[in-house]
Amino acid sequence: MKKIAIVINSAWAAYNFRLNLAKSLKNKGYKVIIIAPNDKPHYHFIKEEFDFISIDLNADGVNPFQDIKFFLSLCRLYKKINPDVVLNFTIKLNIYSAIAAKFNGVYSVNNVTGLGSTFIREDFLTKIIKKLYKLSFMCATRVFFQNIDDFELFIKNKIVAKEKCNVLPGSGVDTKKFTKNYSKDHKKFRFLMVSRLLRDKGIYEFIDAAEILKNENVEFWVLGDSDAANSSALPKEEVTKLSNLGIVSFFDRTDDVKTFLGKVDCVVLPSYREGSPRSIMEASSSELPVIVSNVPGCRNVVDNNITGLYCKVKDSYDLAQKMKIMLRMSKSDREKMGERGRNKMLNNFDEAIVLDKYNNVIVDLLKNNSEKLI
Repeated sequence: MKKIAIVINSAWAAYNFRLNLAKSLKNKGYKVIIIAPNDKPHYHFIKEEFDFISIDLNADGVNPFQDIKFFLSLCRLYKKINPDVVLNFTIKLNIYSAIAAKFNGVYSVNNVTGLGSTFIREDFLTKIIKKLYKLSFMCATRVFFQNIDDFELFIKNKIVAKEKCNVLPGSGVDTKKFTKNYSKDHKKFRFLMVSRLLRDKGIYEFIDAAEILKNENVEFWVLGDSDAANSSALPKEEVTKLSNLGIVSFFDRTDDVKTFLGKVDCVVLPSYREGSPRSIMEASSSELPVIVSNVPGCRNVVDNNITGLYCKVKDSYDLAQKMKIMLRMSKSDREKMGERGRNKMLNNFDEAIVLDKYNNVIVDLLKNNSEKLI
């Protein structure tokens, strides 16, 4: 039985974002191994169906000695378990896992789920990341991008060979799970942001917009982690302060986003850049109108004035104005936006498209025909 390793930065992400991929590959007859940090309780859920191997990864850390130690541990691990193909997700694993796989003669498939804050800042760290990416993509057998903008940026900067690449419709969305599911028990219009509470996700703009619109008949919800390890995160004490003031209601990260989507009227993501935002795809699949910043990734999944609205990036006032437009829009017009959004997800972003792409590339690689294009 051929072994496929899914390598990701947390058991939570594996359970919430890659479980259907793991199940799809298992159903194809592969032995699937999940490799991730064993954050509780999700690795227990994963171990009920798949082999799980814990790794010691500091996803947001920038200590080179820790990273070298982590890379060497991956080299030893791949030598021990001898997978046939490794599927990598997130920046550090795209870099270190692809190189470790190459050292062990193992095929690897990188997935650029987004460029992260390092590419947005364009500083010295960005230059290092680009060089590491270039090295890792020389080692990777295939590279998936989640939007055309990221793909073109990497080609323009000569970070990866074009013939290795293909563009996916994000991570796809489970359109069977995320369907229209409205709860009409609330009297105020509700905006929801589903994201890590990071500056680059637009959390400060969302809070500022909430302050601007606080006298409207509206509520502002945020669903996600503060992630104190990240220097751009909203501090937990600020979360507590804002919660006590009643301007924004914060909820911890959950496995049940669908329930929250059923209780709100519009989903917002004023991010500075995305791969293909899953929170927006799930909202659109649930027939909710959305508001996103006019940036790569967000533009990929939302059609302005058709399935949602664009706001200017890093502009709290413009975000507030777009929220006000959404608030003033007739219920039937918002419903039409939601319906068009679901049709877009069904036609272009259904998870089945992504699963087929992965299956096809794995079949191709295991035929030992690594020169064939995706």
